[in-house]
Amino acid sequence: MNGIEIGRLLRSGTTGFVVGCKVTQLSAPSFGALVRVPLEAGYQVYGLIYDMHIEDDGLVRQLITAEDVPPEVLQDNRENRNVPVEISVLALGYEEAKRVSHLLPPRPPLSLDVIYLCTPEEVARFTGAGRFGYFRHILRDEDNPIAELMAAHLRQARAAQEEVGNSGWYEAAVEELVTLLRDDYPKLMDALSAAGEIQD
Repeated sequence: MNGIEIGRLLRSGTTGFVVGCKVTQLSAPSFGALVRVPLEAGYQVYGLIYDMHIEDDGLVRQLITAEDVPPEVLQDNRENRNVPVEISVLALGYEEAKRVSHLLPPRPPLSLDVIYLCTPEEVARFTGAGRFGYFRHILRDEDNPIAELMAAHLRQARAAQEEVGNSGWYEAAVEELVTLLRDDYPKLMDALSAAGEIQD
């Protein structure tokens, strides 16, 4: 059940956390992907990747101003040096005693806890629990591109739900999105336009 490890926790709070990872681990996570942090027995926190940030350092600053940097130097800098990569995650819910909840987690994960990318089965289980209660956490986050984040999440969740035979999940999700945003027409149009990009 472990899945793909994408990094370790740097800092956390009730509404989200930041993960540190190596550049070599960066091929697995993606914008809008569902992740989980297993903690003590039976308790784990779920979240959605909303930003990936690659920090610079002194050597990178020197390399970008140099002319004709050899490919092996670039490869060495990316693969052998500790290039700092930060992944920001929005908390969506938690699981305790085998029960999934779309409320904010009662306690955040701790520094250096391992973060895993959710498998399609785990995505289907989390997104299929309840009535899309976790949507409100995504829609409340005004500092991020909500429409793009929702579309990326819907793409992943739709594929996972179809794998387990729940072909009606996507339509129900869009209906819930319309209900939640009915009083905010511009945000609704942005969300529906972005969601339209994932139509077959």
